[in-house]
Amino acid sequence: MNDKTTPEQPQHDVEIPSREAMLEVVKNALKPVAYQDILSHFKLTDERQHIGVKRRLRAMERDGQLVYTRNDSYGMPERMDLQKGVVIGHRDGFGFVRLDEGGPDLFLPFHQMQTVMHGDRVLVKAGAADAKGRKEGRIVRTLNDEVRQIVGRYFFEDGIALVVPDDTRVSQDLIIQPEHTNGARHGQIVVAEIMSRPSRRSSPLAKVVEIIGDHMAPGMEIEVAIREHNIPHEWPAAVEQESKSIPAEVPDSDKKGRVDLRRLPLVTIDGEDARDFDDAVFCQPDDKGFRLWVAIADVSHYVRPGNGLDKEALSRGNSVYFPNHVIPMLPEALSNGLCSLNPQVDRLCMVAEMVIGPRGKLLESSFYPALMNSHARLTYTKVAAILDGDKELRSQYQAVVPHIENLQGLYKILRGSRERRGAIDFDTVETRFIFNAERKIERIEPVHRNQAHMLIEECMIMANVAAANFVEKNKGAALFRVHDLPDEDRLMAFRMVLGEMGLTMPLRDEPAPADFGEVLKQVADRPDRELIQTMLLRSLQQAIYTVENRGHFGLALKAYAHFTSPIRRYPDLVLHREIKRILAEQHRGMPGLEGAHHYEPKQLAELGPHCSQTERRADDATRQVDEWLKCEFMQDHVGDEFEGVISAVTNFGLFVRLTDYMIDGLVHISNLKSEYYHFDAERHLLIGESSGSVYRLGDKARVKVAAVNLDERKIDFELLHVEQTSDALAPKRRVKQKHSEKRGPSKGRGKGSSKARGDKKTSGTKPKAASPGAAKAGKKNSTRKKRSR
Repeated sequence: MNDKTTPEQPQHDVEIPSREAMLEVVKNALKPVAYQDILSHFKLTDERQHIGVKRRLRAMERDGQLVYTRNDSYGMPERMDLQKGVVIGHRDGFGFVRLDEGGPDLFLPFHQMQTVMHGDRVLVKAGAADAKGRKEGRIVRTLNDEVRQIVGRYFFEDGIALVVPDDTRVSQDLIIQPEHTNGARHGQIVVAEIMSRPSRRSSPLAKVVEIIGDHMAPGMEIEVAIREHNIPHEWPAAVEQESKSIPAEVPDSDKKGRVDLRRLPLVTIDGEDARDFDDAVFCQPDDKGFRLWVAIADVSHYVRPGNGLDKEALSRGNSVYFPNHVIPMLPEALSNGLCSLNPQVDRLCMVAEMVIGPRGKLLESSFYPALMNSHARLTYTKVAAILDGDKELRSQYQAVVPHIENLQGLYKILRGSRERRGAIDFDTVETRFIFNAERKIERIEPVHRNQAHMLIEECMIMANVAAANFVEKNKGAALFRVHDLPDEDRLMAFRMVLGEMGLTMPLRDEPAPADFGEVLKQVADRPDRELIQTMLLRSLQQAIYTVENRGHFGLALKAYAHFTSPIRRYPDLVLHREIKRILAEQHRGMPGLEGAHHYEPKQLAELGPHCSQTERRADDATRQVDEWLKCEFMQDHVGDEFEGVISAVTNFGLFVRLTDYMIDGLVHISNLKSEYYHFDAERHLLIGESSGSVYRLGDKARVKVAAVNLDERKIDFELLHVEQTSDALAPKRRVKQKHSEKRGPSKGRGKGSSKARGDKKTSGTKPKAASPGAAKAGKKNSTRKKRSR
């Protein structure tokens, strides 16, 4: 899982203490415990026991459970101010450590990054803050002893073979010795396995273990992302064997004793291209308001704790959805077959039956295993059209139209409740790639949420709330979906940006979700609303899975858990097992509770970070593929002109987001009008010294596509026109006119301000730093500039 530990080795000739027992000894000591004292504590006299204990202690040290100190002693990392985390590299050679326990990342300067690589798990000690206020980290040791594999492009030039990592966060190139090229050809995409790690004097050595294919082959972007992010994508033999035994239909023996809901007109409502149907809904008026049934696929009936299917589902954590390609959490025999709530077939399900009052309050709820038969497979587009009065569709689905209208009535109530409690309501525009038969992108289309999307979303939220309440009420243990309060620094930075854009946000000791909702209302009709929504989202914390219920800030809920998607999310499966366990205690002999399971607190404490990490892994991988595809699309539009808005301001230029495609590109400072520029980092401004021109977030811009670098996922724009802020809104401090434009940029003035010159003769993109050990690669750095990667 996220914090990998070396498996216990049971094949000792003699008995030795467990990890837990030795951890307890070290925890209870006032200082690090000597190796000899550990032997004495457990009265170990056999030399074979001594060897076994030493091996186990070393494994615990490798996994970061213990720290080896002077005098052959072992201590607890947290008692020595040491923390575990993951290295996040940067293309310019520095990096950060994302801590397992959360909180601000630790900055790693170049010399600290020389001995580690992006993605390494490390034990780190926090130090003092640097000049920019970033707390620095010092690497104590790397924790991952497992084999590292890196995806990159193979090059052979001037007698030197190397792999340039596709992920630019890996700043070191990999040197490949002649006997380890595996037949790779110049320019191909390969997987390289690290043989020796980098040091301050040498680059890492690696060997080619897989040749993925040619650089521009169709679907290469997905193959690269899968391997680069270590996403499990091949089914182990044991899982394939289990999958073969899965029947095509639900056996009659599995149906017995369950609540029979086959006559209830439950329907699924999903996207046009959906293949795995987790949930079905039905709603009808009730004396107290509305009664809502949310039926969820009973995955826990088939995926039992500890079996092959379960182990692989845990490893994957969730399904990963790429454009036109899915890496499922479960084999298709389950995800698209026996567990999927396909129309007109019997399926096992877990039901949340709820009564919701006229103001959207959850009045009653119950959970039970049931048998259902979906009455229709509907799509968001069709349901929205039905609600808008489409006569043809209303006739085609006349049997379920009244129930859809009931759902709409419930949605209006739930929507009102959402607004009253102040939940943040994002209305983002996503994009969809349309491919031709050769998998070449024909166009990129915006995807807007309609009323059907929001209707189903509110029903699912209500079921998730009911599930979280059920577990808490019955003192159960599961993974809650927690969204913490925003970080103060990021929130303050967001407020400053809003001020520059003429927007306001209440200033409180503790922010409320409604404060963010007010901002979204202010920008609803602005052309830069997508940009502001993106900035707002970045100012918030990332939602996580944890055993501790701390509420959900964004949804303004006191308790929230994921119940509605066990086909594609492992935390939902965990929750189903716990609900069944509680039901089994409450109703002895109740049928349909196979798969019930009690999780120990320690198990859940490990599952939470793991599932949070696999979710981030999926997000990062799909984002990478989207960026690749957008670059590929823009390659055919070099020289074309587009409308956009300034989405970021930096000391080296402006990023502009194209309005129609949600694609970002850079207008480098060297392509702006030739003059000195002052960069105000706090206010996100770039100010021309001579002209007084001000470039700020949200300014409308017209750009021309100048160049596209697919390897680095970079798009360069040329700025043709910008609707700049008026002088009245420009900074009051005026910069004196400089008489000479020939000298280089002067130093920045004041905190958060830097100065650069937009002169094509003197300014340019900073070249990538040479990797450690470049001398060993001979002409590597000079040849690398020549090739088109």
